[in-house]
Amino acid sequence: MTDLPITERHTCACGEHDASIPELDARVIPHAIRHGVIFGAVDSLAQGGAMVLVAPHDPLPLLSQLQDRYNGAIAVSYLERGPEAWKLKLTRG
Repeated sequence: MTDLPITERHTCACGEHDASIPELDARVIPHAIRHGVIFGAVDSLAQGGAMVLVAPHDPLPLLSQLQDRYNGAIAVSYLERGPEAWKLKLTRG
């Protein structure tokens, strides 16, 4: 195994590694499947892992759903607050 911290390792055998926090731009995902895609991305994070979510608006309903789904184990910090994009760092506890 590499010397990368656990939050930067993955085991899909593709030979790549995540050198930085992955970013998911939800603005390009069709609205009908947007929350499902985001849930899938958060599901893939290891405990302590993080991602940046780019949203077209302040995603308060989504954040509420994430807190319910993960029993409050998602830490959220805003990196940017509009007006064209909201960037949030989501960390899985």
